[in-house]
Amino acid sequence: MAQTDVKERYSDKHLEEFRAIILEKIESAEHQLKMYEEAYNNLSGNGTEDTAPTFKAFDEGSETMSKESNAQLARRQEKFIRDLRNAIVRIENKTYGICRVTGKLINPERLKLVPHATLSIEAKNMQQ
Repeated sequence: MAQTDVKERYSDKHLEEFRAIILEKIESAEHQLKMYEEAYNNLSGNGTEDTAPTFKAFDEGSETMSKESNAQLARRQEKFIRDLRNAIVRIENKTYGICRVTGKLINPERLKLVPHATLSIEAKNMQQ
């Protein structure tokens, strides 16, 4: 008798290996986010005024671009951390590493490189 309802999943041992990778990435990403936030806050008012009026407009424009860039990097980093935390939830639910389109296991090498992946390469290619 075939069991069609049973989904293939990663073993608990594999899930714990992925958990360790993800927790390490979260720690690193949170450190990076803190650096972006500090850089953003330092640009908000570091108290060093340039006395050369000819460069003031350029400096203000450059500072605004740097602030926007740091803010964008911080937002991207926050999303990355959120995606990694969602991956931890999937590990706890024992659904981690299962492609949300095909239902097949995502290649473990892909998961090591992109631990928050929810799509297999096959599914990713189908989207394009």
